[in-house]
Amino acid sequence: MSDDGRLVGGARQRDERDNIALRPKFLSDIIGQDRVRENLQIIIEAARAREEPADHILFYGPPGLGKTSLAHVVANEMGSTIRVTAGPSIERAGDLAAILTHMKQGDILFIDEVHRLGRAVEEVLYPAMEDFALDIVIGKGPAAKNVRLKLPRFTVIGATTRLALLAGPLRDRFGARFRLDFYDEGAMAHIIDRAAAMLDVDIDTEGTAEIARRSRGTPRVALRILRRVRDYSQVRADGIITAAVAAEALALMEIDPLGLDDVDRRILGAIIEKFDGGPVGLDTIAASISEDSSTIMDVYEPYLLQLGFLERTPRGRQATRNAYEHLGIPYTNENSNRQQSLF
Repeated sequence: MSDDGRLVGGARQRDERDNIALRPKFLSDIIGQDRVRENLQIIIEAARAREEPADHILFYGPPGLGKTSLAHVVANEMGSTIRVTAGPSIERAGDLAAILTHMKQGDILFIDEVHRLGRAVEEVLYPAMEDFALDIVIGKGPAAKNVRLKLPRFTVIGATTRLALLAGPLRDRFGARFRLDFYDEGAMAHIIDRAAAMLDVDIDTEGTAEIARRSRGTPRVALRILRRVRDYSQVRADGIITAAVAAEALALMEIDPLGLDDVDRRILGAIIEKFDGGPVGLDTIAASISEDSSTIMDVYEPYLLQLGFLERTPRGRQATRNAYEHLGIPYTNENSNRQQSLF
């Protein structure tokens, strides 16, 4: 049992090391996100010319598109030390104060899931971002007094999948805000080829294209699939990833030609088969397939919306004709009339 545990733990650690090693180090290593890359280049070059920290930056968009990687790229380009934390990890204002007092001139504070910061923590962060000052209260009752500590100039980089949940005052303090979009197949193919070379994986052009098509336009998904297809090719093929080998491995993983996995199909199937194609509320869908509603909204919905398989209506989620056709379910006139009656 302990041997199995060590094996599983070792595999997990190896995947984590691979993820870190495969991250781009500099702007020149980034594939795709051309608009974001160009804007970051301008911000970084201007800050270096003025010999001051870069402005506060906010990255938002679906998970797996490279928000954390871009934060490390900015740190590398600026030659700065990056301190990484997450919104849920900072439970009290004192936790954030302890982090801020250890910041040095030009450092970068990266806060993942920044929308999950508590209100009391945000109140401490406001003056730190705007005035580079930390307000603390010493003592209690009538004898209490407020003391303002000056902080060195630093950069806050935030990342969130739920921009709407970010408090307005906090959102406005980020001088640069960038949305990350899904990658096209060409960019995904370049990312997979680069990762395969770094992992010493033998893959041909058709194998790369097959994985790229099924990666949901998301680099994190592509790298996960590449590692699993690599394992399959080593065990059941000759170690070379071809289109046929990739297709067999992905079929075993229940990932279809559009990149939909079992959960995607269960979401669409529940809407169509249990709720007559919708509209139906998100929480009802989540309960029907035993999945967390936040996970559905953040992880699965963005890609289904991009494919045109799902619609958000004032009354809930609605499956489209494309979703019926993809699942091989007849789309009747009754479904069409129900959709038209919503608008």
